[in-house]
Order: sequence, then C-alpha cells, then structure tokens
Amino acid sequence: MKYEKNGHYGGQRANRMHHRGPKTFRRGRAIAFLQMMQVKRSTIKQQLEEPEFDSVRQILVGELKAIDMVINEFIQLFDIHESEASDRPLEKDDEKGIESNETN
Repeated sequence: MKYEKNGHYGGQRANRMHHRGPKTFRRGRAIAFLQMMQVKRSTIKQQLEEPEFDSVRQILVGELKAIDMVINEFIQLFDIHESEASDRPLEKDDEKGIESNETN
C-alpha cells in the first residue's frame, strides 16, 4: 500500500476520511437526543395544562424541572448552539412559569 500525506495508508480508510467523521456523527446523535428530550419536555408541559392531569400535577412539575436540568446540562456539555437544534432550548421565562404553577 502507498503511504498518503495525511498519515494513513491508501485504501478504504483514506477514502472514508472525506466522508462525515466520527465526531460529526456523534454530534449529530447528541443533537438528535436533545431534540428528543425537547419533545418530551413539551409533552410534559402540555400535560400540565390539561385538567385531567391535576391529580399528578406535582409529579409533572418535578419531571419538568428534572428534564429542564438535563437539557441545560446536555447543551453545556456538548456546547450546542441554538442554531444547531431545531427546537428552542429552555428559556428563563419557562422556569419562572413552572415555579409559579407549583403549590407546596
């Protein structure tokens, strides 16, 4: 095999270098996971607005706070910017809205 300038021998590995690399693939998976978490968040938020979920309201509020925390940590960990995710990340107004609905 012939040694390439990029430090790899020719062949299949050299051809794959021009395609999407592992970091890009992992980042794409991370963004897909974030979008899935945002869908779950919006589902829980929608359930909070429905009267049939009043009996489990406190549980839903707790789940919403937990998923908000996970989303925010995930965004920081993977340094994901708003333009990379199609759904909007958690805004501070949403947190205040959650706390105002809570009764202890």
